[in-house]
Amino acid sequence: MIVNEQPDLLKRELEETRTRKLSLILGIIFVAINLRMPITSISPLLELIRFDLPMSNTLAGFLTTLPLIAFAIISPFVSKLSRKLGVEQLVFYTLLFLVFGSFIRPLGNNLAFLLAGTLLIGIGIAIGNVILPSIIKKEFPFKLGLLTGVYSISMNLFAAIASGLSFPLASNIGLGWRGTLYIFAGFAVLALIIWLPQLNKKQKPFSSANLKGSAPAHRSVWKSKLAWQIAIVMGIQSAVFYINVAWLPVIVQDRGFTASDGGFMLSFMQFGIIPITFIIPIIAGKTKDQRLLMNLASLFICLGIVGLMLPVANLLYLAIISVLLGIGGGMAFSLSMMFFSLRTNTPEEAAETSGMAQSVGYVLAAFGPLLFGFLHDMLGNFEVALLVLLLAGIGLFLAGQGAAKNQKLFHS
Repeated sequence: MIVNEQPDLLKRELEETRTRKLSLILGIIFVAINLRMPITSISPLLELIRFDLPMSNTLAGFLTTLPLIAFAIISPFVSKLSRKLGVEQLVFYTLLFLVFGSFIRPLGNNLAFLLAGTLLIGIGIAIGNVILPSIIKKEFPFKLGLLTGVYSISMNLFAAIASGLSFPLASNIGLGWRGTLYIFAGFAVLALIIWLPQLNKKQKPFSSANLKGSAPAHRSVWKSKLAWQIAIVMGIQSAVFYINVAWLPVIVQDRGFTASDGGFMLSFMQFGIIPITFIIPIIAGKTKDQRLLMNLASLFICLGIVGLMLPVANLLYLAIISVLLGIGGGMAFSLSMMFFSLRTNTPEEAAETSGMAQSVGYVLAAFGPLLFGFLHDMLGNFEVALLVLLLAGIGLFLAGQGAAKNQKLFHS
């Protein structure tokens, strides 16, 4: 009788484990969906918001920069929070920040609500950005590439959908900017509901004392040359992405085309990013050394920037350049996410490296578009600004030689 019960017990345990893993994957997908959507959904609505609320151009730009500043400030502290609270509980708080921020943001006719909601959203996204790669390393150590690809494509696909649908929902369908933002806030609520089963898991917070091969507690990632190389890669690719988001449509208009044409070029860039963010993590996860992939990412970015430097006023040409920028940026982003896991021994190290790299990265991301705009305003053209961006692309190549090499932050 006991012999017959053992296979049934083992089968039930395997089924329960499979169900828990599938539930976790679904949770990761819906958390990832909310890590860019709140930012990309508001950008197309800025003119409507400015018409409705008394807001200067500077303050309107600050709405998109504020989350990036929050990312830079909050990211280094996420690893410590995960050790105290546990990763499942911390993700729950992430989603609470996103839900409250998303519903506060459109309230009333007061800029304070808009700014407070945006800040809460920035804090939530900062925590999620850091902790999700470490969860993937912890729970799916043999599926890093696949799960990172799923996480990345979920984030980028819904970011693109939000940026494309925001204005039509607000203007053509008549929801207004508030109604549109409430629609997208629903995704944060849905993610919170889907994540609730994870709170029932009785798991200890990350603790280096309990993890085999973990680095000693006194070893700081801030003192690691490799961690700084990863941080520079993260920073440059972030800056290039946000500079393109802010200025690519303007460059297209500067060539004599319409604002609509500029928006289409941004869409072409997104089309280049989306498939790449799924494919590259899978390839990277199957190779020990990712320098070839990093070199290709740098090459595509540099080719795209050089293409923008050439005074060609042709939409097909600009569309190709936009796709090149998307492919290169998508590769660099995906590799950055993978380095947090591939170059570390434990989930705790992954969280610490992710926090450091994203803190440095989003400082560059926040100030990159401002510097680009300053150079344009000061000189009256884009040539010098694009040259500086090209130098950043070369810097990505140089930093990538160390970050993509088969090595670990600390020897176990």
